[in-house]
Amino acid sequence: MIRSKIISTGAYIPTDKIPNGYFLSNTFFDADGTLIEQPTEMVILRFKAITGIEERRYAPQGITASDMGALAAKEAIIKAEVDPESIDQIIVAHNYGDMRYLGAPRDMVPSVASKIKHKLGIRNTSCTPYDIIFGCPGWLQALIQADLSIRVGAASTCLVIGTENLSRVLDYTDRDSMIFSDGAGACILQRNREDDNGIINSLVRSDTCDEIDYIFSGGTNNGTEKEPRFIKMHGRKVYEYALKHVPLAMKECFDRSGERISNLKMVFLHQANEKMDEAIIKRFYALYEINKLPENILPMNIALMGNSSVATIPTLLHQVLKGDLGSFQLQRGDVIILASVGAGMNINAITYKW
Repeated sequence: MIRSKIISTGAYIPTDKIPNGYFLSNTFFDADGTLIEQPTEMVILRFKAITGIEERRYAPQGITASDMGALAAKEAIIKAEVDPESIDQIIVAHNYGDMRYLGAPRDMVPSVASKIKHKLGIRNTSCTPYDIIFGCPGWLQALIQADLSIRVGAASTCLVIGTENLSRVLDYTDRDSMIFSDGAGACILQRNREDDNGIINSLVRSDTCDEIDYIFSGGTNNGTEKEPRFIKMHGRKVYEYALKHVPLAMKECFDRSGERISNLKMVFLHQANEKMDEAIIKRFYALYEINKLPENILPMNIALMGNSSVATIPTLLHQVLKGDLGSFQLQRGDVIILASVGAGMNINAITYKW
């Protein structure tokens, strides 16, 4: 049996902490351009109650997605004690390319993966760098792609990165802008012939009919900017879609793994919204007719990190492995699920044995 195993992780978590009070001077508008007359303090308090977010991280001006991705990758490479020249593939998930400041042009050529390969100084011409644009589930999709390459013998060592500068695509007249943040996470995925640890199976779902514009690019809510520069979403539709489909996708993936639900140690969910993630995990267990959740089943970092899109799961995993999230600890042999949902609309999930 050949499985792909995460042998190390790395992360770049920006040091600039942006508390909710940062937005107190903002004037918010609804998507239809109507001024929200409720005091900004009340808007922010309601936002925190719904999302659980107290602060988020923004990268300093001039630091791009490829810069952050390269820093996360370096940490993962050092921890893995692998020769960078032995890496067969560099797969990078992002959605907006490199942007040096708010409103900067989106630099997508050459690929972010190619830039990271350059920043890492890798000269191996057989090392293939490429990008994945897949919404927030991008890093998981990159992990799935790397796993497939390893299983068919096309690669033995892959560097998988999720990196995002969402602070560069925010409309500050849109209250949803308070959700988003910056960051990067990475891992080294390697062929494992020694035991059955690693990726057991995966599942991907894509809905692109009415769901295509649930998360999109658009102008400012107050109408002063017409170009489609900013990240936008129909929050209620995203919430309803996630609650309806993500628990079912997770269950289908987990059931196909052959593992028992009683053996599930932890679920790593995309950090989109605290209340949404809590509702997803409850609905997932309800599908097994389990109403009381196991202890320490759902690690979360969104309260202090915000939603960094493709970077949320790899940075969360990195923090758990470092012991930064208290009682959340992974031991050899633990069975976990990683699952995400985002623009597309796309959903994916992985069952993994640690």
